[in-house]
Amino acid sequence: MLIAHFLDYLSLEKKYSIHTVMAYKNDLTSFSNFLDAEYNQNELVDVNYPQIRNWIVSLVDSDISNRTINRKVSSLKSFYKFLQKSEQIEINPLSKHKALKIAKKIQVPFTSKEINTVIQNISAENDFTSVRNKLIVELFYSTGIRRIELINVKEKNISFSDKTIKVLGKRNKERFVPLLQSVVSTLKSYLELKKEFSIGADELFITKKGNKMNETLVYRIINSYFSNVTSKVKKSPHILRHSFATHLLNEGADLNSVKELLGHSSLASTQVYTHNSLEVIKKVYNQAHPRSNIKKNDL
Repeated sequence: MLIAHFLDYLSLEKKYSIHTVMAYKNDLTSFSNFLDAEYNQNELVDVNYPQIRNWIVSLVDSDISNRTINRKVSSLKSFYKFLQKSEQIEINPLSKHKALKIAKKIQVPFTSKEINTVIQNISAENDFTSVRNKLIVELFYSTGIRRIELINVKEKNISFSDKTIKVLGKRNKERFVPLLQSVVSTLKSYLELKKEFSIGADELFITKKGNKMNETLVYRIINSYFSNVTSKVKKSPHILRHSFATHLLNEGADLNSVKELLGHSSLASTQVYTHNSLEVIKKVYNQAHPRSNIKKNDL
């Protein structure tokens, strides 16, 4: 019952998405099953940190990545914060827990040339699927929206007069993102072709059968096109979002503005994208500073 109440809290009060709530549920169920199997214990309010530590050790022994383990422990920590807030426990057993160290992953963005090549290649065809896929690539790169946000966009969310798109982000937070004129043109072409496959469909993006697109199909589309132009390991919608942010920052965009465009709740999330921009800044700095070319023997 405690877990059920917590999940209701996440869903109804925190407005978390179904996918996020399910992730919390899976993490808490995993811990609950561990308690039952190892300690024959069903009461989550009586848990102590050594028991949690043993659960973490079991996850490590199962070759689960530190990043995933930290996420699971974070779910558990939030659960106990909820129990503490609702006065069902006095002390959070995870209050002094330190997360496992994880190696920093640097996401390598697509280059402008790679993205433009993909768009040009798709532009060679004018059928429904090609125009739809071109619009998907252009929207990812020109707006930085998430994959789930893209498939949930509805036709009514597009404003041609303002050249904006209304996006429903995490925790049901709405934001308006500007559209480039080139994207508006592709959008109009797509909507004309879409009439043949679905009349009056709410969703902007559909399949030839008139059904709403799913996240897996969107991933396959991006991965397929970019596999032809790049040898980068990761070729996903998120890398296009990463490219959007990185390229804007490289061109001097304000970090706060990029934060708003991406729909981040804090600057800390946006700063992940500043690594590549920092490299560009260093390069410009070294080329421009009067003392950058002074030889050691001149000192």
